[in-house]
Amino acid sequence: MSLQSIPSINRLFRLQFETAQDCYVLLFPEGMVKLNPSAGEIMARIDGEKTVSVIIKELQAQFPDAGDLTLDVQEFLTTAQQKKWLIYES
Repeated sequence: MSLQSIPSINRLFRLQFETAQDCYVLLFPEGMVKLNPSAGEIMARIDGEKTVSVIIKELQAQFPDAGDLTLDVQEFLTTAQQKKWLIYES
């Protein structure tokens, strides 16, 4: 994965905000994954069109006091890919 990679949510999963739990969740046939607030913010920006770089820039703009989020976002995206939540277009 590079900063120019384009992540998409794997079609086996569906991202949804659960009002009752006040968080984003990933739904899949066997169950549900409850995402922490940071993971939810990242996943909510994944639309199959934005590059990793654009997602990071959007997060930096929304959370300017958080410092450089590049490594944190890349680490999460790597983990999400390993868990098969994401796939990448070139």
